[in-house]
Amino acid sequence: MSDEIERLRRALAGDAVPEPDAAAKARALALAMENFDRSQGRAGRTRQGKDRPRRAGALNGVRGMSSLISSRFLLATTGSLAALCVALVVVLPSARDEAPGLPRPAVAPTLKTVPDAAAPEAVAPRMEAVPGKAVDRAGDAAPAPQPAPMADAAGDEAVTHAIAPPPSTEAFANAPQGRLHVTAEEPVSTFSIDVDTASYAIVRSSLEAGRLPPPDAVRIEEMINYFPYAYPAPEPGAPPFRTTVTVTPTPWNPGTRLVHIGLQGRQPEAGARPPLNLVFLIDTSGSMQHPAKLPLLKQSFGLMLGRLSPADQVAIVTYAGSAGEVLAPTPADQRQTILDALDRLDAGGSTAGEEGLRLAYRTAAGMSGAGEISRVILATDGDFNVGIADPEDLKTLIAEERDSGIYLSVLGFGRGNLDDATMQALAQNGNGQAAYIDRLGEAQKVLVDQLGGALFPIANDVKLQVEWNPATVAEYRLIGYETRALAREDFADDRVDAGEIGAGHSVTALYEITPADSPARLTDPLRYGEEAAPADRWAGELGFLKLRYKAPGETDSALIETPIPATLSEPSDDVRFAAAIAGFGQLLRGPDRLGDWGWPEAIALAEGARGVDPFGYRIEAVNLMRLAESLSRAE
Repeated sequence: MSDEIERLRRALAGDAVPEPDAAAKARALALAMENFDRSQGRAGRTRQGKDRPRRAGALNGVRGMSSLISSRFLLATTGSLAALCVALVVVLPSARDEAPGLPRPAVAPTLKTVPDAAAPEAVAPRMEAVPGKAVDRAGDAAPAPQPAPMADAAGDEAVTHAIAPPPSTEAFANAPQGRLHVTAEEPVSTFSIDVDTASYAIVRSSLEAGRLPPPDAVRIEEMINYFPYAYPAPEPGAPPFRTTVTVTPTPWNPGTRLVHIGLQGRQPEAGARPPLNLVFLIDTSGSMQHPAKLPLLKQSFGLMLGRLSPADQVAIVTYAGSAGEVLAPTPADQRQTILDALDRLDAGGSTAGEEGLRLAYRTAAGMSGAGEISRVILATDGDFNVGIADPEDLKTLIAEERDSGIYLSVLGFGRGNLDDATMQALAQNGNGQAAYIDRLGEAQKVLVDQLGGALFPIANDVKLQVEWNPATVAEYRLIGYETRALAREDFADDRVDAGEIGAGHSVTALYEITPADSPARLTDPLRYGEEAAPADRWAGELGFLKLRYKAPGETDSALIETPIPATLSEPSDDVRFAAAIAGFGQLLRGPDRLGDWGWPEAIALAEGARGVDPFGYRIEAVNLMRLAESLSRAE
């Protein structure tokens, strides 16, 4: 080996360079040209005999220059340059790394991760994106797939950059938190009941995505009413729902009292419900193509079909650019036919919401029969961009159709362009309810477990009014229901629309009141006020609850009245859990009403009031509170 190296050294130095064999060189060149022609498909043809004009190109110039250099000089020079390059490659990187004063050269990123342009959440229906994690809807975290880093031409590893998702265009329907009222000045509080649950599911979706929800997305009454409660049911022959009132100390302010009002709707006997006519009005516009939208929507409706009876009917209307009937009214027991129609749906185009609504109502009207219930179920992300798009104009359209007796429910899907404001306007004015479906388990809850409450009304235009006793109550505030407030005179006006209660539904409302003699009172009594002592027979009452409702199909309302006692009661698990969720919502919206009461107290109260929780809804809420606490500390 040493002899060969020595010969190579002498050759590089110019010593004993062998003379070329002219004959061997000629044979090698001829063979090389023959092989080249064969590979190019030119064997047997005459080669071009003349090159381009001299100095026509850089290669000719190099060829001419190299012909002037001797082979001995060329061999020695190229060998020396090769050795020098090897030395530079080996030495310079290590010297650069070891010398603290030499900075590494900047390397431009060569890899960019681009999210799904259709929506900011590039996730499957049961997944929500969290930085560095993939979180399933049950709350378990798993490592998320990461893009493999790529190397640039210099060999350095590139930095992976995630392009920011497009700005959110979500819009939420809400109002400022309910203010404190002085009883002597405003003794009467009036509002429409609300059994919507969309806000809780939206809050959960945000928290599981690793961010606190926008304050406007938090409607506290919808968070409270998301959970089932075991309030006493109506007696046979009594009105369709029963009222329960409980007065307890306020968890976040011992100087005030929490007045808990619970309504429990009657659950009809199995097999006694009337036939149901359903029109699935499905948004198939381009914004619905994300997996958490149209694909989840199809699965959700598929779950509900198993709970329908042969006497029920289903039709499908879609809208995207223009509206059309995909499935004519079909008996619900033809399940495969309905599933096939759902499976054929694809997303694309703009959103002709107005045209779709009108066609759905016409279809439902054609299906209706005596004693039957007809309902349009609108499934959308709320992005109406063709026809009527303003919520106020949509209210007018829906109010016109409402008088026909056809109910409207709204199911929201997906995030990023969720138009909650439009969905609320439709549901509240269409004698229906609004829910948000962010996972298949939520579809199970809304469309299967609570099918009766979602689809079969037992009372329309349900309104509550409380007259507070100024001698026992100095101040009060209603927790939530900001978008459901009514004028005092609206209570007795049967022309004013209000909320609906479905079969088996429970409804909860909470007031925080300040007793007249409490040091927690925030306002001073007026010098010329009229807080005169009441007659002895009213001394034991904080107030008087009145409730109006209409039976389905009726135009005149009935009245239920219940006094609110001044005595404290031992709160049940349902009462305490509802208070915990009220605290949860207030912490998310702004904790200025809660003093020093915060996340640890809310979590402890909810944990201790879980009670019977067969579906795990309450433990999920406790875990969401823990997550919200962590996220609030991280901000």
